[in-house]
Amino acid sequence: MPAMSQPPTRTDQAPCPCGAALAHAECCARWFGGARQLAAPDAALLMRSRYCAFVLQRADYLLATWHPTTRPAAIDFEPGLRWLGLAIKRHAVVDEDQALVEFVARSKLAGRAHRLHETSRFLKSDGRWFYLQGELHGPA
Repeated sequence: MPAMSQPPTRTDQAPCPCGAALAHAECCARWFGGARQLAAPDAALLMRSRYCAFVLQRADYLLATWHPTTRPAAIDFEPGLRWLGLAIKRHAVVDEDQALVEFVARSKLAGRAHRLHETSRFLKSDGRWFYLQGELHGPA
């Protein structure tokens, strides 16, 4: 079993990892839980907050926002993986309970840069958005 790495820490006033021009506390941190937890109002904001959860290794939030029909039992974070940035390419509302978000997330592992290009499907259930599944795009 690989050694556990410490998740990155983030102060509330630090810039949000999702790339929005807001402090983390005013951006994605508000969706993460605690006494002031709010539900992300649309799939694009949920996607941004899930990216932040990967950056900060918040498996609890990732699992809580994953649709129960496709949710894994656990999430393992790649030791040494460093997330570098997120670009939302497209947010398409299919209907009031379905949406798509196409994004590119950049990362670095063992000195090598990587790009994750995915179109994610989101479903709204009981007034909350959930990640359902994603389709990976190959290299351009």
